Amino acid sequence: MKDKFGVSWQIVPSVLGEMLQDKDANKSERVIEALLQMNKIDIQGSRIAFEGNGRP
Repeated sequence: MKDKFGVSWQIVPSVLGEMLQDKDANKSERVIEALLQMNKIDIQGSRIAFEGNGRP
């Protein structure tokens, strides 16, 4: 999203904060790894990483 001054902003959904603050450090780590590979935040991709469904 760009504002009227041309500055780009990334909207961060609240569910992302919940996933990153989960008590299970492995879940949070998977979400961070997934986010680092994204150009834009993909909530579905983050949820898959959180649940561990994207890892062998």
